[in-house]
Amino acid sequence: MSGSTPFQMRLVHLDLKGAPPKVSYLSEIFPLFRALGANGLLIEYEDMFPYEGPLRLLRAKYAYSPSEIKEILHLAGLNELEVIPLVQTFGHMEFVLKHTAFAHLREVGSFPCTLNPHEAESLALVGAMIDQVLELHPGAQRLHVGCDEVYYLGEGEASRRWLQQEQNSTGKLCLSHMRAVASRVKARRPSVTPLVWDDMLPDLPEDQLAASGVPQLVEPVLWDYTADLDVHGKVLLMQKYRRCGFPRLWAASAFKGATGPSQAVPPVEHHLRNHVQWLQVAGSGPTDSLQGIILTGWQRYDHYSVLCELLPAGVPSLAACLQLLLRGGFDEDVKAKVENLLGISSLEITDPVREGAGSFPGSNILALVTQVSLHLRSSVDALLEGNSRPTAALVARGTPLCGFAPGMSLAGSAPTTASGSSSTRSWFSTSSPQRSASWRSGAPSCRSWRLPCSWLSTRMPWRSGWRKTCTPACSGCKLCCRTSARCLPPRCHPPALAGTLLRTPEGRAHARGLLLEAGGGSALPNGPGNRGPRGRRALWPGSVLPTLSS
Repeated sequence: MSGSTPFQMRLVHLDLKGAPPKVSYLSEIFPLFRALGANGLLIEYEDMFPYEGPLRLLRAKYAYSPSEIKEILHLAGLNELEVIPLVQTFGHMEFVLKHTAFAHLREVGSFPCTLNPHEAESLALVGAMIDQVLELHPGAQRLHVGCDEVYYLGEGEASRRWLQQEQNSTGKLCLSHMRAVASRVKARRPSVTPLVWDDMLPDLPEDQLAASGVPQLVEPVLWDYTADLDVHGKVLLMQKYRRCGFPRLWAASAFKGATGPSQAVPPVEHHLRNHVQWLQVAGSGPTDSLQGIILTGWQRYDHYSVLCELLPAGVPSLAACLQLLLRGGFDEDVKAKVENLLGISSLEITDPVREGAGSFPGSNILALVTQVSLHLRSSVDALLEGNSRPTAALVARGTPLCGFAPGMSLAGSAPTTASGSSSTRSWFSTSSPQRSASWRSGAPSCRSWRLPCSWLSTRMPWRSGWRKTCTPACSGCKLCCRTSARCLPPRCHPPALAGTLLRTPEGRAHARGLLLEAGGGSALPNGPGNRGPRGRRALWPGSVLPTLSS
């Protein structure tokens, strides 16, 4: 092991939508980030930023105040962590375009995810957002402007008219908006370098990308969280970007929030494999070919999605990945270093649900996650084993069952075609976004079926009954936003229910009540919300699971 890293910058991504930590918790976790090897933060505020004036309606009820933003920046400075704020300016604009005042700026009227790039008011809107964010980040050297997953681009009426003109394309439209946003950043503060996610760029022709003017304005971030990352393909893509004129490139991996929209604990082994491959990518090119790496930690897949792993639950994965990047690999010595820093007796790589207790900030939340996850795992296994025969008979007759589709085995494997190959389509795809639908009874005939990603949601009954994923071309379905039709039992995310880190008192009180209804009162910290009957059974249909207090 070389003991050195090719990544000069190692940034931890803080996705604040959905479960923003208290500032007091950040004051405890930032020193740990630094000790683990991080030297920067990518902070995605979304609706937690204290927008003012006409943008005030973008604030969540419990958004950080300006003084709290300054305190966060002060804490980051004390721990030598460079802060790069992230402002979505194209895709993932639900938190803006859901409001009636800005709904007319949607690319497609039915979907609040993408901004209409043809409207002058659109650029004025994102410009005002950028101005306010930069004003509260006077020392920022870089600003991330998003631009990932720009779904439905080109499908709006204005875009369709524009695309009818000769030589116009969706790629040209995307680059035009990127250039306008980056130019706005440079005009506001010339010393700030805009960063963009690159997932809209790889398929663009090289000559079009080079002639767009974008490479001279932004630095692309190549994001890939998979455990089987195509090292050679990434090297070729980096070479293409270099030829197009991008002066610096960034990598982006994940330590949580990328392997399932309702995942409770990140699969550490998966994320370690991904980082090993990113080291191979960095080592396959010229020295300093990548400026740095961003370890993303998404909190939910989009504004309307359920929560995935909370930050405390992802700390062991983050620690292992950062140390791997620093040491150039992961062996017993590195593992022991991680265990020492986190105060845990044994770091679980292959089965993080069995992680032992630690002494790092938020370790009590991780202990609660693993406790409930283990209980659910054993309970659902027993339930499925006990009901296997009648369930199999019902599936054979085609009777609708919660959480199972025709051809689906009880173990949750994908349905197969006559040839034995999987007939499912990707539930979440950046290249061809899928739409999800659910039905309370029956199931319309449709060609692609898939269960959710994580074992918790895959093996858990669904309140809405049948669940499928279909292509936009599929007719006869009630199409919904990607996860809006989803109705999971609340105990999939027990740490959020404890209220240790959440800012909203209503959310904490409601969460405690939900966990008490599930019989989990004994797992909650002492407090006024921890009152009520124990031993109740879960509330979703068909549940016969034992409670936490049993």
